[in-house]
Amino acid sequence: MSTGAVGRAHPRLEGREKVTGTARYAVEYPVDGVTYGWAVPAAVVRGRITRVDTDEALASPGVLAVLHHGNAPRIAPGPQPELWLLQEPAVNHRGQFVAVVVATSLEAAREGARLVRIDYDAAPHSTVLTDDHPGLYRPEHVNPSYPTDTAEGDFDAGYAAAPVRVDATYRTPAYHNNPMEPHATTARWHDGRLLVHDSTQGAAPVQTTLAELFGLPQESVRVIAEHVGGGFGSKGSAKAAVVLAALAARHVDRPVKLALTRQQLFGPIGYRTPSIQRVRLAADTDGRLTAVCHDAISQTSTVREFAEQIAVYTRSMYAAPHQRTTHRLVRLDVPTPFWMRAPGECPGAYALESAMDELAIAVGVDPVELRIRNDAQVDPDQGEPFTSRNLVACLREGAQRFGWAQRDPTPRARRDGRWLIGTGVAGSSYPARARPSSAAATARPDGTFLVRIDATDIGTGARTALWQVAADALGVPPERVEIRIGDSDLPVAPVAGGSMGTASWSWAVIRACEALRGKLRDGAPPGTEVSAEADTTDEVGGQPERPRYAYGAQFVEVRVDADTGEVRVNRMLGVFAAGRVVNPTTARSQLIGGMTMGLSMALHEEGLLDERYGDWVNHDLATYHITGCADVEAIEAYWLDERDDELNPAGVKGVGEIGIVGTAAAVANAVHHATGVRIRDLPIRLDKLVGVSGLA
Repeated sequence: MSTGAVGRAHPRLEGREKVTGTARYAVEYPVDGVTYGWAVPAAVVRGRITRVDTDEALASPGVLAVLHHGNAPRIAPGPQPELWLLQEPAVNHRGQFVAVVVATSLEAAREGARLVRIDYDAAPHSTVLTDDHPGLYRPEHVNPSYPTDTAEGDFDAGYAAAPVRVDATYRTPAYHNNPMEPHATTARWHDGRLLVHDSTQGAAPVQTTLAELFGLPQESVRVIAEHVGGGFGSKGSAKAAVVLAALAARHVDRPVKLALTRQQLFGPIGYRTPSIQRVRLAADTDGRLTAVCHDAISQTSTVREFAEQIAVYTRSMYAAPHQRTTHRLVRLDVPTPFWMRAPGECPGAYALESAMDELAIAVGVDPVELRIRNDAQVDPDQGEPFTSRNLVACLREGAQRFGWAQRDPTPRARRDGRWLIGTGVAGSSYPARARPSSAAATARPDGTFLVRIDATDIGTGARTALWQVAADALGVPPERVEIRIGDSDLPVAPVAGGSMGTASWSWAVIRACEALRGKLRDGAPPGTEVSAEADTTDEVGGQPERPRYAYGAQFVEVRVDADTGEVRVNRMLGVFAAGRVVNPTTARSQLIGGMTMGLSMALHEEGLLDERYGDWVNHDLATYHITGCADVEAIEAYWLDERDDELNPAGVKGVGEIGIVGTAAAVANAVHHATGVRIRDLPIRLDKLVGVSGLA
């Protein structure tokens, strides 16, 4: 019987440890005989290493070794070519890690890295994404396995015949994940076994990757990630730090701690690709869509293909009889892009939801009403009804809470002194996924319970949510339940990503707890320890194919200084439909965090690449600007009481990414409403506004 733990607001179980500093992160575990690694990045964009001079570095006090392609332990090539580090002299992009210095102190390692001398034979390079790049091609699929292009009906004919048309191109720059805890690892070898404490979103995938690279049985590798200081997608698979630390530890036969610097996070560990998106919308005079086309261009590296699924968002969002989406990619001499919060949906929503605002103006229909008129109960992409779709409910609830009915649709209609006031809206959607997972539950003789699962809490509150789920599944007060996560020795579980963590993990936890209760009912001897395990592989694989999504609507009010173009957000409000909310405290934090990140995308964030050097020139938090408290004065997140019986036993959809999806578009739409100026290339900087005649 449920104890009512699920749905109750509860502080994070590890909150005290985090605020007192006793929670240990990847390089904070005490280790006897520890040494320190410092990664050395390549100084050319493309070419080959011709000489590595380590004499001066090795003579520096405290330096024990300098690893490079000429002396590093050999590893096997794997599915991630970026991880085949220190194995060959080829340089594929600037910043690629080409050496590691190991020393008895962090300072000595850093000084040693400064003293390593590397000569290169540089080659010509190409680093800038353009819509006419001669290398553009059609990838076989887009992340993770979506069709590259789709077509329903006859877009060209439908578009040509429509009385109202919008044709606009939107651009987004490179974005960098920048978690508070950098990519970091403590690695040590003992009797042929490898133990790493790693900052990762999934211990099991890192375990698998290291076993493949080093030719070890999987059980000879253990990965621990008890506390992780953020990831935003960048830590969704094994990355350079863990491989470099393991290589260095094997080479010097001592434990090695290695943390990448903030500057080294800008590129080699992944980033959101820049995008060029053309959106064409056609509608009748009432604003009902007749044709939709979304063409997306992005970049990947020469090392490995990563095609962000930018136009996939458009396939299922609004109804239209004629639809077409395409993706084109170009290989550049840059690091490989990777996942960043709501990959695909986030940049795709910026373009489509901005175009919907432009269509609303062209037709003379309120932007909220336009979206309601074009709602779809049958997925335009799959042709199947959604398990639940509450986009319209989110729009209506948000409009009521925001006071949207009082809005004057005319741009520049509101002014407070020198400040122009505007409001904007955008819709949001994100897939509700689940992946196979395992968990174990144990009844102890003292009446307490232990639940074990290799889930990862990257700061989201996942540990606390699973604790609540387990308590309800066991039918006991939460205080009698202990939860252990973040260790590859625990039952295997998927990564914390794709808003599918809680959906996947809770499924296995509930099944394990149900199995344990069954054993206890069957008369297990009193006072004995009883355990049960569960694996959801068959259940998850047997899920119905009906489309499942979380939905949301973001509303924003901005003020823009008519003289300087400075933008400030007065208030932001989001309403979401994300299934059952396990913990209101942590769910609200996730939604507000996502919306704040979307605001940051709209107004500040921009990776500035110098094509001469193939590197981002603003590669620290002093020059790569993110949202601060002054940028938004009030932010609110609400959710609907949504029940969907076709999801998973916990009824959850995930809240980690839906908050960011439409936010940048809502901000851009509000800025247009305030100023009458449409900015189609992010971020919305003041120079783009004041450069337009008549802003003041």
